[in-house]
Amino acid sequence: MNIDEQKDEVIFFRIKSEKKKDWKKICSNKQISLTSLIINSVENRMMDDERRKVLAFIEKQDNIFGKIENNINQVAKIANGQKFISENKLRNFSDKLSEIIILKKNRTKSLQKSMQSYQDDC
Repeated sequence: MNIDEQKDEVIFFRIKSEKKKDWKKICSNKQISLTSLIINSVENRMMDDERRKVLAFIEKQDNIFGKIENNINQVAKIANGQKFISENKLRNFSDKLSEIIILKKNRTKSLQKSMQSYQDDC
């Protein structure tokens, strides 16, 4: 932590013991600190666990799309090398491209819903 990021203030407040237990349980489930829960809630920021989930989702999707792009390149290489591609292979290839479009649209919708859900919770 550099000097600009050092925290130099402390805030004390009182809450009921049950409420604190509830908050600690939330933190434990989300694998975040109580401080993070309070600050992110007050500042309407995405929780650390939600950020990790979104990033993991994006990374997984990127890996899938990378594999698909590899397959597209392999089909293109075959077509260029043979100067011919069968109608069946071309249809299959087109179907896969259609699937990619659908997956990308679903990915975008999922991310938008996640962000909207987060904003609604704030």
